Amino acid sequence: MKTRANRFAFAVLFVLCATNAFSYAANDPQKKIQSAVDANLRPVMAKYGIPGMAVGVTVAGKPYIFTYGVASTATRQPVTRDTLFEIGSVSKTFTATLATYAQITGDLSLSDKTSKYLPALQGSPFGNVSLFNLGTHTPGGLPLQLPDNIKNNDELMHYLKDWRPAYPAGTHRTYSNIGIGTLGWITARSMGQDFSAVMEQRLFPGLGMKNSYIHVPKSAMANYAQGYTRGNTPIRMDSAVLSAEAYGVKTTAPDMIRFVEDNINSFGLEQKLQRAVAETHTGYFQAGPMTQDLIWEQYPYPVTLEALLEGNSAAMAFHAIPVTEMKPPETPQEDVWINKTGSTNGFGAYVAYVPEKRLGIVILANKNYPNDARVTAAFNILKALADGSGGDSN
Repeated sequence: MKTRANRFAFAVLFVLCATNAFSYAANDPQKKIQSAVDANLRPVMAKYGIPGMAVGVTVAGKPYIFTYGVASTATRQPVTRDTLFEIGSVSKTFTATLATYAQITGDLSLSDKTSKYLPALQGSPFGNVSLFNLGTHTPGGLPLQLPDNIKNNDELMHYLKDWRPAYPAGTHRTYSNIGIGTLGWITARSMGQDFSAVMEQRLFPGLGMKNSYIHVPKSAMANYAQGYTRGNTPIRMDSAVLSAEAYGVKTTAPDMIRFVEDNINSFGLEQKLQRAVAETHTGYFQAGPMTQDLIWEQYPYPVTLEALLEGNSAAMAFHAIPVTEMKPPETPQEDVWINKTGSTNGFGAYVAYVPEKRLGIVILANKNYPNDARVTAAFNILKALADGSGGDSN
């Protein structure tokens, strides 16, 4: 009888402990968030052969970082919080922030024409384009990339002077590295500084980002992940004309989720920088399913996955999309989904956040993989956290 009683007591204790452990896990934000991230990103890594990922999630002002896989398949060095990833065109959001900051400090106005800052363009169609058209992909039909034969700023100026628009400015969205790259170049000139220097010495520190670079220093090279093409060839980006301004940032998941938190709630920033961050959320054009802000792209929230996939599709990136200008521009909104994708040949990134829900996510990978996989995973994760369903990805 004593043995049977002991077994019964042990069984009761086991059930109580298991119940308490279950309740703790269910109420533990870290476990809930990791469950959602694991359920949605591990299958993506397996499907596309992604060596490593770093993911940042922010919930109600608290950041969570999750790391997966390796920074290099050769060294098997694991991805950590300190691993640097190329973020491709997500870099454009920093260029846009620098431009709004320069506007607030009086160095430029987004309504100015490019020729005010690049006098050699006076009398040319490009010289008549406004800075805000450059930052909203609406100057009149710029191609995505500069021609390969453009090797320096003098050749860039000749190219811009010879450019002829395919459409009137403000009528079509044509996604372009050239437009935002030129905006970044002009912005730094207006501030009397080199673009890379002002980003690394002024903007990143002002945003609380301690491990973000245009040019990775020797002291941080050990943390720079190796990128991989879709064919698994090792690669990192090369410098080119306007590359720093358009797609040149290398950063970590903790720094990027800090940037997302700055965009959700910028009140901890210096006042002028706080205003600059908020002003990048101004809506200028309706383009298909989304509103084109200054580089950021936004959707009314709640949003459908179908709308996000359409807005982040290849068609939006590679084709001219008719737009409707918002007059007056739409002031920054809270009940919106704001996002940006970014890629280099060896890396893939996605950033999304919903200010009203105080939710955001950053997904960094050292392989270029399809945008729809990034968007779908992020949508499922934030939906799970918003509706309390944890790791349910349906």
